[in-house]
Amino acid sequence: MSEKSYNENAYNEFAYCYDLFMDNIPYDMWAEYLYGLFQEYGITGGTLLELGCGTGTMTERMISKGYDSIIGLDCSEDMLMVAGDKNIPDVLLVQQDMRELDLPYPVDAVYCVCDGMNYLLKPQDLQKVFARVKHFLKAGGVFVFDMKTRHFYQDVLGNRMIAENRDDASFLWENEYHEDTGINEYLLTVYQLEDEERDLFSRCDELHYQKAYDPEQVQQWIKESGMDCRAVYEAFTRQPAASDSERIYFVAKNK
Repeated sequence: MSEKSYNENAYNEFAYCYDLFMDNIPYDMWAEYLYGLFQEYGITGGTLLELGCGTGTMTERMISKGYDSIIGLDCSEDMLMVAGDKNIPDVLLVQQDMRELDLPYPVDAVYCVCDGMNYLLKPQDLQKVFARVKHFLKAGGVFVFDMKTRHFYQDVLGNRMIAENRDDASFLWENEYHEDTGINEYLLTVYQLEDEERDLFSRCDELHYQKAYDPEQVQQWIKESGMDCRAVYEAFTRQPAASDSERIYFVAKNK
């Protein structure tokens, strides 16, 4: 398994049933939490940048908060096609690798949720993103992102199989966590109904990789980029992240 193969085939066919299997995610609560953080830093209008916007579910909710516009960025063409079909007003969808972020104008705030940052598998990948965000974030703007923790991958998710069956689609998730590297690897096998009369299903397999990072190291890289790390929270609270946190939020402010 070479480093170049990481996540090359993630979110292709799976994009078209992604929303189906994510219908248990409390997106409204996530959006309220994110909006509350932005309000604390005076980001109540202007343009937002969403890294890893996927199918646009969070994009829809954030644009409804009264922002002028949102740039939704994702590297998956298929995820963006699904997002585009939603016809979200005042949203510009861009296919781009966040490590090579290049925008036509600066933005007021940046966010990345649903462990999008965990898909960056090398320290230099994170550092590149922080540097590019710093470059395109207005002075005083904030960058808010979440990350799954080592505790989650190792002690909660671990090495096991997860399965879910729906009327029109099913999936198998074979998970393996590599403690020595902090890499979480999972093989996702999805079956989707193609022909109801013949009870015919299609199958796709996608290999995904995520990485757990130590919060202290992430804070150091934020500082080295020229931004200030203002907080590291237990997800959806204002409490400091703890050793048993499963998801944490970082709040960085551009100087």
